[in-house]
Amino acid sequence: KCNRQIRIRKLDSTHYLDLVTGQIREFELSDNRGENYNSLRKTFKRLRYLINNNFVGGRNELFVTLTYKENMQDRERLYDDFKKFMMRFRYKYQGMGSVDYLSVVEPQARGAWHMHVLMRFNQVANVFIPNKEIAELWGHGFVHVRAVNNIDNIGAYLTAYLTDIELTDDVTQVEGNVVVKEVEGREKAFIKGGRLHLYPAGMNLYRCSRGIKKPDRVGMSYDELKKVVKGVNPHYSQVISINDEMTGFSNTIIYEEYNMKRGLIE
Repeated sequence: KCNRQIRIRKLDSTHYLDLVTGQIREFELSDNRGENYNSLRKTFKRLRYLINNNFVGGRNELFVTLTYKENMQDRERLYDDFKKFMMRFRYKYQGMGSVDYLSVVEPQARGAWHMHVLMRFNQVANVFIPNKEIAELWGHGFVHVRAVNNIDNIGAYLTAYLTDIELTDDVTQVEGNVVVKEVEGREKAFIKGGRLHLYPAGMNLYRCSRGIKKPDRVGMSYDELKKVVKGVNPHYSQVISINDEMTGFSNTIIYEEYNMKRGLIE
């Protein structure tokens, strides 16, 4: 988690030290597939908010995918390789100022791991780095670098990218609704949320640098909200109606997302 005071120290895969009380405790890991699935959904919801609070689709932002040539299934190695990569990356591009990042792990159906990284260059207005340069710094396999300045709801786009899995012959025993998306000019079928079942229970899915800030929560009425956004249209909206025939209770929940920072970069 980001920007929180660390109160525990991991001792092994099942135990941790409570730095406040000095007690050694066990991690509460879920063996229930349904509980793990719901927990992952909540984690990706928090991740979506975190992304949207820190990345606005600016020309100083990049979305980088790091892969391995081999079927690499060691999570500890993945984190260690990424840490060394970021040290080399910051050293090579130190002339561009500070770089903040948010990294997310992605499991493949064959068991291998990928790493996806959102980067924000804080002291430059535009950034372009060829795939080849980052691939040389990574050194373990294929690298894909893309800009995100044509996406309004980056959080929703990337969390869908990470949780939906392409429907191929390699994908088996995965449940979910099938949706069709256009990818690089071609229509492909994806299982919505299908990748969630590939994440092991209790795994730390994302990490970030110190400059990544959690969003503030402020309570206000819908009318007050409309005054804050000043006529800007939401980039995502959903209306949920609740009607209980037994009690006669009814309510309508309006969920809207706005990219208020987007206008600053147009």
